[in-house]
Amino acid sequence: MPLKPIDAADAAPEVRAVFDDIKATRNVPDVNNFWKMVAHHPETLKRTWESLKEVMAPGALDPLVKEMIFVAVSVTNGCAYCIRSHEAAARKAGMTDAQFGELMAVIGMANETNRLANGYQVEIDESLK
Repeated sequence: MPLKPIDAADAAPEVRAVFDDIKATRNVPDVNNFWKMVAHHPETLKRTWESLKEVMAPGALDPLVKEMIFVAVSVTNGCAYCIRSHEAAARKAGMTDAQFGELMAVIGMANETNRLANGYQVEIDESLK
């Protein structure tokens, strides 16, 4: 039987604590299904949330850029859930339809040229080493 998402009302105290931090940090009324599923293993839930919170915090890269990178990796990995989740976060951070279109074009081109380089087994130019 497949696992079902864990709601805060049914969660262990350590899970509720992480859920509360996610809601406060993201200013949302509830956590999304990703966190509700990962909650089946509280240690992974806590570790993943803490790491994500640290990595996605403002830094040398602004939050929009980070979300767009997350979308790009998610597209390349074929994670529909992650694409939609981080597209929504990117749009909340200001991504426009035009930016999304260009992002998809860059992702498609990068994947195509990466595969061509791998298929042709292209040696790295001396000037790039």
